[in-house]
Amino acid sequence: MTAAPDTVSATFAELFDAIVQNVERVVQGKPEVVELSLICLLAEGHLLIEDVPGVGKTSLAKALATSIDASWKRVQFTPDLLPSDVVGVTVWNRGKDAFEFRPGPVFSNIVLADEINRASPKTQAALLESMEERQVTIDGATYPLRSPFVVMATQNPVEHEGTFPLPESQLDRFLMRLSIGYPGRDAELTILETHGGGTAMDNLGPVATVGQVKGMIEAVRAVHVAPAIRAYLVDLATATRRHGSIALGMSPRATLSLQRAARARAAAAGRNYVTPDDVKALAEPVLGHRLLLSPEAQLQGLGPARVLDEILGTVPVPTGR
Repeated sequence: MTAAPDTVSATFAELFDAIVQNVERVVQGKPEVVELSLICLLAEGHLLIEDVPGVGKTSLAKALATSIDASWKRVQFTPDLLPSDVVGVTVWNRGKDAFEFRPGPVFSNIVLADEINRASPKTQAALLESMEERQVTIDGATYPLRSPFVVMATQNPVEHEGTFPLPESQLDRFLMRLSIGYPGRDAELTILETHGGGTAMDNLGPVATVGQVKGMIEAVRAVHVAPAIRAYLVDLATATRRHGSIALGMSPRATLSLQRAARARAAAAGRNYVTPDDVKALAEPVLGHRLLLSPEAQLQGLGPARVLDEILGTVPVPTGR
C-alpha cells in the first residue's frame, strides 16, 4: 500500500498528482480523463460518462474512491428501479416500535449510477435533490449527504432501445460530460498484463484521506478569480446565447460551473488564481452537454465542440493589461 502524503507538507498539486497517478494504475492510458474526474470531484460537481460498455467506467469510480479512502456504491439503473432503491426508505421497526430510516446507496462519497438513462424519469429525478442540495428528504425528514459527494453517472451513446433520455434540466446538474474512449495499443497491452490476474484493483490503496480531500475542496473555493476572468466567463455565456447555431445557450448555473472547474484546474497546476487557459481547457467538457443546437446546425452536422471552438476563437481573451 502506498503511504498517504503528509497532511501538512503535501501541497495541493502534489496531492492531486498522487491521486491521479494512483488511479492511473487501474485506468491506464487515460490521464486527461482521470485528471478531469478529480477536478470534477474537487469542484463539487457531478460527472456524466457517455461511452460504450467495457472501457473502464466502473474501474474509474472504484479506483478514485479507493485512492481517497472514501465510500462508494454502484447502482445499476433499470426500468423497474424505484426511487427508494436509490435514496432509501422509512420502515417500521417492530422491535423499537417506531419508524426508522434505512439509507440508500446515495449516502456514499462516490455513487456510480450505471446506465442512468435506463431508469424511469421518476427514479432519475430522485437524484436531483441529492445532486443539487446534497441532501435527501423522505417523509418530511431531511438527511444530509456525506462530503465529499459526487455522482458519476454512465450512459451508452449507441444503444437507445428501452432508455429514457435525460432531460435538459437534469443534464445541467452534471458539471462535466466525458468520454473515456478505447485505450491506445500500448495502454491495452498494459491492461492485459496488469488486469489479467485481477490484481490491479486488489493492490490499490489510498494515497489521501477524506479529510485531505475536504481540505482540497476548501482550497479550491479560495482560488482567486480576477474581475477580468469573470467578465470573460460572462462574455462567453452571452456569446452562446446569441450564436445562430445554438438554440439554448449557457445558463447562469453553467457559468458558475465553469468558474468552479477552472478554480480546481488552477489549484491542480499549483496556482492560486485562474487564467483564461483554465477556462478554455474546460469549456468543452463543462459546456458541451448543456448547449442545445438549432435544428439547422444539427442538419449541417455541427457538434457542440465545433461551435464552442468557434465561440472561443471570437470572444476576446483578457490580457491582464
